[in-house]
Amino acid sequence: MTDAPRATDAPRVVIVDDQALVRTGFRMILAAAGIDVVAEAADGDAAVAAVRRTRPDVVLMDIRMPGTDGLEATRRILADRTGKAGADGPAPPRILVLTTYDLDRYVYAALEAGASGFLLKDVTPEHLTAAVRLVRSGDALLAPAITRRLVERFAVSGGRPAAPHRELATLTPRELEVLEALARGHSNAELAERFRLSEATVKTHVARILSKLRLRDRAQAVIAAYETGLVTPGSDSRGPAGSQ
Repeated sequence: MTDAPRATDAPRVVIVDDQALVRTGFRMILAAAGIDVVAEAADGDAAVAAVRRTRPDVVLMDIRMPGTDGLEATRRILADRTGKAGADGPAPPRILVLTTYDLDRYVYAALEAGASGFLLKDVTPEHLTAAVRLVRSGDALLAPAITRRLVERFAVSGGRPAAPHRELATLTPRELEVLEALARGHSNAELAERFRLSEATVKTHVARILSKLRLRDRAQAVIAAYETGLVTPGSDSRGPAGSQ
């Protein structure tokens, strides 16, 4: 592989996995795409230390590792960076969870903890690099089919009642529609087509939803939509604007 020229604004990434071959493979793929891997870690404790030292944009985080696992590391990284970042402080990194399975209860827990999405370990090189750039831009990586199965399986497990979000009433009718569609995994382009809006307008709606509900990103918005009962498992995905 020939390294592509690095742009000055290339994402800075930390790779966390207990398998050296996995880390090496991901490093080679990202380097070839001009993405800067600033550190590697083989467990959760090393991951937290590496993030504190290098201040990356994105962390590729394995979940199942000896010692401190990726779930606890995700919580510590986001709590640490959020706690230290003031109005002019550094933004916390975006965390992409790496998993062998597409329905893993730890993945849902990581999303609850603030991860911005997840990738299967057999991801293609093109998908990996696109995912890093996507979450670095502030979006969340939530494929519609996998997202719906994942959240429906774990978000409402145990039959616990929906807990209304105290700020849900602050959303406009259009924002509620956008949140419901977003929770089903629609991208901005798909939302724009669904509601016959420009992508810029969709981004404005999404930003206002996140601000009003005090959520970090789209991943947390998906979880909030299910846990408040705005979207329910098995409900019809079709609305006034059409269907998936």
